[in-house]
Amino acid sequence: MAKIEHPLEALKAYLPDGAFEPVVHLINQYKVHLTVTKARKSVLGDYRHAALGANHKISVNGNLNKYEFLITLLHELAHLLCFEQFKNRVEPHGKEWKNIYSLLLSKFMSLGIFPLDIQKSLQKTLLNPAATANGETALLLVLRKYDAVKKEGHTFVAHLPEGTLFESLKGKIFRPLFINGSWGHEPWRGIDRLNSFVNFRDS
Repeated sequence: MAKIEHPLEALKAYLPDGAFEPVVHLINQYKVHLTVTKARKSVLGDYRHAALGANHKISVNGNLNKYEFLITLLHELAHLLCFEQFKNRVEPHGKEWKNIYSLLLSKFMSLGIFPLDIQKSLQKTLLNPAATANGETALLLVLRKYDAVKKEGHTFVAHLPEGTLFESLKGKIFRPLFINGSWGHEPWRGIDRLNSFVNFRDS
């Protein structure tokens, strides 16, 4: 089954304690059609603005832990609020969206929903939100601690020892690269980009 559509009460299973009521208030206020989808490799969530009398549409991957699910949902709700205010006159992740997302996120942070380690990482997010959680290595590493299922044989690029070579699922070889305060990777006899989790091997 590609997606799950249930009464809003079922949303409690995907959200941390204390988040359900304020989330439902926003969903009802802005007439959001929310869909919980199966895992998608390319996106964690998605927003489609209302058109021709239809509701705003937001989808969020159902395999995310509760904190990542909430953060992703707030990210998409910020797109909705940005569209309500500016329509298509601004960049999708421009300063207008960043300001709205920061305000929305700070409201939920004030409710004491997030554990202290996530709260601390989110304080940095408030200053300059990234287009995706994958663009914020520190936050991503903290969020992974709350995953219900740990991936055996996988690790983060940021956790690899310096000089380690690792192999993508497509067989390309890479090495970790630290640039401007964030971990990434560069090809080593390869050019493919790679997701955060990788199979790896020492050189």
